[in-house]
Parts: sequence; C-alpha cells; structure tokens
Amino acid sequence: MTDTKHSPREHDASEALAERIRRADAEGRPLRIVGGDTKAFYGFHVRGRTVEADALSTREHRGITYYDPVELIVSVRTGTPLAELEAALAENGQMLGCEPPHFGDDATVGGMVATGLSGPRRPWAGSVRDFVLGTRVINHEGSEQRFGGQVMKNVAGYDLSRLMVGAQGTLGLLTEVTMKVLPRPGVTRSLHLDMPLPQALEKLAEWGRQPLPITAAAWLDGALHLRLEGGPSSVAATADRLGGDELRDDFWTALREQRLAFFSKEDPRPLWRLALPHHTPVLDLPGVKESDPLYDWGGTQRWLRSELDDKTIREACTRAGGHATCYGPHIATGGTAEPFTPLAPVVAKYHRNLKAELDPKGIFNPGRLYAEL
Repeated sequence: MTDTKHSPREHDASEALAERIRRADAEGRPLRIVGGDTKAFYGFHVRGRTVEADALSTREHRGITYYDPVELIVSVRTGTPLAELEAALAENGQMLGCEPPHFGDDATVGGMVATGLSGPRRPWAGSVRDFVLGTRVINHEGSEQRFGGQVMKNVAGYDLSRLMVGAQGTLGLLTEVTMKVLPRPGVTRSLHLDMPLPQALEKLAEWGRQPLPITAAAWLDGALHLRLEGGPSSVAATADRLGGDELRDDFWTALREQRLAFFSKEDPRPLWRLALPHHTPVLDLPGVKESDPLYDWGGTQRWLRSELDDKTIREACTRAGGHATCYGPHIATGGTAEPFTPLAPVVAKYHRNLKAELDPKGIFNPGRLYAEL
C-alpha cells in the first residue's frame, strides 16, 4: 500500500492554484482550466463560443497520494499524466476499468474525469463516473473541499463527487480523485468475424444474454470485431465457439484513440457520436447507409461522418431514446454551433441553478459545456 502525504512542494502548488482562483473570483476574470490540453476540442472549439480566459494549468499538481492494490483503490492528483497512473497500476497487475482515451501523450487524470470519456470496455465494466469514489475540489472562494471517500460504502457527498465527472471543469477545479481500479485480465484474445450488420446486431443481442467473456465489440467494414478477456479456458472455449479470424489486440487502442482510418482528419465531414439504447436498430437518416457508421460498444455508441444538419441527426437519436454529440469540425458544412444536445428547459434550469450556486461569477471554464453556463 502506498500512502503519500502532501509534500511542501505539493502544498505550495495547491495553494498557488487556490490563490489564482481567489484572485480571479474577486476580479470576475474567467479561467480556462488546462491539463494536457489533449481534449480541448471537446466542446470549446465552436463558432461564437470562444471565451477570453486566463489559462490555469494543473500540470504541477501531480502524483499518486494513496494506493492500496489489495483494496483496488487509488487516489491521484489531477495534473498527473494518465499514462503515468496506468503504468503504476500495470506494475501491480491492475488497470482503469473505464479504459479512457488519451488523445495525446500529455493527457492527464483531470482531463479524464472532467470529460468523462470512456473506451471500448465501457458497456461491460462501467464508465468513468462508475469508478469515482471521491474528489477534492477547489471552489470559487479558493477553498479545497473533499467529496466522497475511499470506499463505496461512504455515501456522504458521493453523488456530489460523481457530479464533477463530465462537468468539464465548469463547477470547480478538480485537484484529486479517488477511484476504484480493476485487475488486468489473465488472457486477452481478439476476433474478426465477417458478417453483415443486421446479423452482427442480432448476434450481439443473443450473446448479451449469455455469460460470455466479451469486453469489447465493434462493427465496421463488413465485419464484427470482438475482444474476449478472462481466464485461459473460458477465453479459448468462447473463441472456438464463435470462430472467426485472429485480430490484433492493438485494434482496440486504435479505436479508443480514434486512429482508425474511419477517423481520418482528411475527411472534412463533421464527426458525430450517437449514444443509443441497447439493441437500437439502424437509424433512418437521409442518405446514410446502414454500413456508413462505425458501431462501437456493441452498437450503443455509433460514430457517423455526415453533412446532415444537426436537427435531423438529433431528432433521429431522440426518437430512438438517445442523443448526439458533434466532435467536430463544428463549423464545417452540416456542422453545428452547439456540440452537445440542447437541454430541455427544466434540465437547463437545474444546470443554471447549480452553476450559480457553485460558481456565482462564472469564472470556471465558461461556455465549455453550454453557452449560458
């Protein structure tokens, strides 16, 4: 077990952040919270939404403060490089269950939590929010507050802590997060099965009702890609049963990091992420063939390159019980001035009230989620 006390240097780094926030709040000057800046595209880079703000870097506030491999719990400062945390966990045969994307070598733990983005394992293991046990946050007054704890049974403040996941730094400055981690699987084996999309979705629905060691499933280019993880005998038996060809395991890293040809930046069309309920059939979108999207998360996360207007795409997702996010380029033909699905009036009211309570002068990442927040 590792239990690192706050060193004078780390205390100074934390106090420096707090002082910057106190000064910004007193002057009403907005702050743009920056970690590795690898996910800056997510929400900010939109026409009419550029915010003049002073950069507030968290990179000096780094390090693992507590790690108990037996209890599968780690506490880490948010300026810590994500790769550094993952390496420390790997030394003990453990990992982050949410398999978060990096989108660059400089990705930090804070960016992982602030965006709440998860990788291919998410439907089978859980999201970033599911693994967060507690956080430390510096509020607009420059006071560091602790929410949640180091065990799942500690309920006090637990929801407040998870509220910070995906808030993109709009509610306060995350300085530390405590998370549950998972053991690394004993065996990993990936398969490539040639089959049309309707059959793939049917098979995934069928296999989802069975205790199979599937931890990732994606369909593209006329084939279903599967990852099997677990004990050697279970993985081998399942692979023999399902058949198909061997697939390189690094396919899943390429998918997670959007390095596959599908995500090529040479394609000028806007990239949409469609989040849909399980077993949603192919969406009826004008001019879009069923084979056009990349189907991830067993079909619940679909990536689409399209010049369709945002209203058409979002209405189709809403009818199916889901929502759509535009990853960019937002200002291209068919793009949108609002990357995230507009909030319903009642929900928007709660968002504004919460922002007003936790950040009354609107100094934390204004406009990062929605223009009015």
